[in-house]
Amino acid sequence: MALHESFKTLPDKDGSRLALSGKRIKVRPFNKATFAIQITLAALTALSVYGFATFDYKDISIVDSIVSTATTVKTMFLEPHLKHFTFLEALAQVGITLGLAFLTTLFGGIIALFLGLLAARNLSNEPVSLAVKGAVAFIRAVPTVLWVLIFAVAAGLGSVAAVIGMTFHSVSYLVKAYSEAFEELDEGVIEALKASGANWWQIVFQAVIPSSVTYLISWTFMRFEINFAVAVAMGAAAGAGGIGYDMFMASSYYYDVREVGVITYFILALAIILELLASRIKKNLRTRS
Repeated sequence: MALHESFKTLPDKDGSRLALSGKRIKVRPFNKATFAIQITLAALTALSVYGFATFDYKDISIVDSIVSTATTVKTMFLEPHLKHFTFLEALAQVGITLGLAFLTTLFGGIIALFLGLLAARNLSNEPVSLAVKGAVAFIRAVPTVLWVLIFAVAAGLGSVAAVIGMTFHSVSYLVKAYSEAFEELDEGVIEALKASGANWWQIVFQAVIPSSVTYLISWTFMRFEINFAVAVAMGAAAGAGGIGYDMFMASSYYYDVREVGVITYFILALAIILELLASRIKKNLRTRS
């Protein structure tokens, strides 16, 4: 019996339809999850439209606000200049921010390495693994700025509270990354080492870490990039110093948008350098592996 390729379909195992038009096309069936997503998106769209329509704009003109914002952005990025500190002082503040990011990444990486070994299911027992993963999941759920403010109660606002709070969050992030990298190791390798009489530390240093070192370095450098961005924010929010504090002073105290533009360029340039360096390191690691 001939089939019309444009219209003929056959049922698939999961209830979807297969079109016989030269290619096998799988149509996703309509289910409750799809319906819930569509309803949620429709509700959010309706609420957004209602909010913009009923918002009390008072005497604010939307067109004038857009023009004023565009003028401010143009002044900030096309007319940048330094007024309250010199170029060398700005570089020194960037160095302070980098130092905060480096210290928190270093401390977090060392602590997370040992906790990650305990969190890996193939290197630890189930209760210990669940306890460590549950603890770091709770720490990770709390934003970094809150941890910094919590420790600021004891240490006071400044770089000490910023380093402790950022390290706390870095540990929770890296424990998850490290433990997942350790769990990728073939169970047969561990069993073979155990059968040959190797103890736990020998298994870790002779098999686990050497096989996972590329992932560890990659995740650690990624966290370093994140910590740099967080250190900028903590310089403004927690008085940790660095280029973030200078941006806070320029924007909130001096009201100098041109100086904010210079600082933004500093941060952007360093972020690009870190990204290029990270890409180079990852490329070298892939080549060696």
